[in-house]
Amino acid sequence: MKPAPFAYAKARSVAHAIELLANDDARLLAGGQSLIATLNMRLSHPSLLVDINGVGGLDEISSNDGHIEIGALVRHAQAERSAELGRRAPLIALAMPHIGHPAIRNRGTIGGSVAFADPAAELPACVLALGGELAIAGPQGSRVVKADDFFKGLFETALEPDEIITKIMFPTPQKAAYVKFPNPASRYALVGVFVSKRSSEIRVAVTGAGANGVFRVTAFEEALKKRFGAKSLDGLTIPADGMGSDIHGSAEYRAHLVGVLARRAVAAAVA
Repeated sequence: MKPAPFAYAKARSVAHAIELLANDDARLLAGGQSLIATLNMRLSHPSLLVDINGVGGLDEISSNDGHIEIGALVRHAQAERSAELGRRAPLIALAMPHIGHPAIRNRGTIGGSVAFADPAAELPACVLALGGELAIAGPQGSRVVKADDFFKGLFETALEPDEIITKIMFPTPQKAAYVKFPNPASRYALVGVFVSKRSSEIRVAVTGAGANGVFRVTAFEEALKKRFGAKSLDGLTIPADGMGSDIHGSAEYRAHLVGVLARRAVAAAVA
């Protein structure tokens, strides 16, 4: 199937892109790895595609005073190969090989994946686990939104239609790990658990399991604050309410997997 007709414009700057997004039903085009598929299946019918691939300054990775900043146009493959992320935020680099296949990772962008908020994708839960913040630009100026407030539900975020994520920022964790139970066909996460520790802040974030998108497990986080070790989670479970259920796994099965994978992720983080 081919997409419905649409107009195309190449943005010269972030400000120009925001101006173009004022058009009714305009959509941003970055890596296009999710957008093009929805266009071809006619699940999306934008009147205008605003291409931001030529906008400078959005494809950089930097670190400053214990914080990492990743530009929204950084490709998955770029993040995977980044020596800076490998040293200071290996969780990001470790998550990248779980995303699609090489062709997707060479085109897909960090900002695009986070903005799309696929409930089984790696990056939304990874950013949530790292306590990330998102720098957002729009017609009213710039703002910063914490990851805890950004992800609102299934494919739903705090991003307005005329706004753009410019970069993602997060503190460098001391310990972190990711463990995934993939669907054997699609390789999407049936359940995936990210764990990170930075000083007294501990976060456990889950992808693939929630019926309403990625989420944190605060009960696990509180237990790990007493002692950061896999045994601290022994006997702890999460309720099946709110878990997704489909032909690949029931809500009860996913809830069970969250506990199993969380213990494995903590064990990997302290190894």
